[in-house]
Amino acid sequence: MSAAPAQAVDSAPFELGPPEGEGRAAALCLHGFTGTPYEVRSVAETLAARGIRCRGPALPGHNTTPDELARVSYADWLDHARGEALALRARHERVFAVGMSMGGLVSLSLAAEGAFDALAVAGTPLGLRQPIPLLVPWLKHLRPFSRKRGGADIRDAAARERHPGYEVLPLAGVHELLRLQAHVGPRLGAVSVPLLVAHGALDRTADPRDAQRILDAVSAGERELHICERSGHVVTVDHDAPQLAAAVADFFDRQLA
Repeated sequence: MSAAPAQAVDSAPFELGPPEGEGRAAALCLHGFTGTPYEVRSVAETLAARGIRCRGPALPGHNTTPDELARVSYADWLDHARGEALALRARHERVFAVGMSMGGLVSLSLAAEGAFDALAVAGTPLGLRQPIPLLVPWLKHLRPFSRKRGGADIRDAAARERHPGYEVLPLAGVHELLRLQAHVGPRLGAVSVPLLVAHGALDRTADPRDAQRILDAVSAGERELHICERSGHVVTVDHDAPQLAAAVADFFDRQLA
């Protein structure tokens, strides 16, 4: 099994913006489950144009094969992102995070540890719809992979057609996503840095109400909510992506003022 072919898009890890070590600020940009760095590249490009160094790694098990994703744990995702954040911290005065879906969960978890000075998360699911949480721990042993139906949850048809990612879901990986959600939920109260939360109003994957739940749970003094009315789950590449990227860039600019 392999990743679905990208159609004229770059799904590889990226580094954008001022040369490494230059500039006051950097942003760690994290993609979603079964996704690739492409999901957060448009936000990174906008940040880079504002002088913020951006790094978008592929989290363990991603941009390779579904079989590899089935062999990693949520701790692997956290450890990898933590190492990336520490490397940015060693070279920059301020470090931000941008997280899409699962990347938002990873960003929130590390923010609770004090890894970031501010963060923006989009389409971040605090839970998955039933009966998924009940069935996956058992079903993963009987049916290791489940084929996706209808492509990515993106309302822009052209963006959905070119979106790279796995064609199947490794259920062991879904179970790790559930474990990550259980890990993050109790730690949201420790997130005290400025936070922007965005969500697609037409999201069929993650409950749009989770955006407000995140804001209600954190202790951040500065909080922003952006509901993207024309977008589905992967809002960072959907109809509202340019407006969201600009909002994130403005939000981080204010932290540097």
